[in-house]
Amino acid sequence: MWSRWRSTMRRARDRGASAVEYGLLVAAIAAVVVFALFGLGGMIKGAFQDTSTCFASGGTDPACQ
Repeated sequence: MWSRWRSTMRRARDRGASAVEYGLLVAAIAAVVVFALFGLGGMIKGAFQDTSTCFASGGTDPACQ
């Protein structure tokens, strides 16, 4: 009886540790995504602005060629 109770408790502790590790992994991935978006945000914004300017000028701007 005691050995069964101990094995059940051991599995419960392992499951909790796994959940914490997965939570930390998800948080780390989210942090990397946020930093990448902030880092590349200016470049992406510039590309969209250039494209918008080309559409607005009808393609006559020399930078659009």
